[in-house]
Amino acid sequence: MGYSGEAEIVVLPGMAGQMGILPHHAPVLTTLDYGIIMVRSKSEELHFTVAGGIAEVLPDKVTVLADAAENVEEIDLERAIIAKERAEERLKLTLATDTDRYMKITSALKRSNLRLQAVQKYRKSSNNRL
Repeated sequence: MGYSGEAEIVVLPGMAGQMGILPHHAPVLTTLDYGIIMVRSKSEELHFTVAGGIAEVLPDKVTVLADAAENVEEIDLERAIIAKERAEERLKLTLATDTDRYMKITSALKRSNLRLQAVQKYRKSSNNRL
């Protein structure tokens, strides 16, 4: 995911809702939903998109194993827009009876939308053109 270090708080998108993890948290293993992981340290606040996975929380460590994750600051906006448009077109051409293909395309569309929303909301640079 691209972060290793001290954190004051980690916020995870759990399947049952947002989870705030502070130092010395009780151990827990949880599944992750599509969403944003926020990591706040003394010097910065980082945001990562995550498309499912699991998180293991220990009193002194949070480990995320994600199906897909990326730092919001590193998202290629043009590529994300193209991926969204491609997924929307494929969805129009896919019959609902082809369940596997339909689920893959809706998952790709969901991830594309998440990436674009994350850039709009969390990217530090002000040149967002959404």
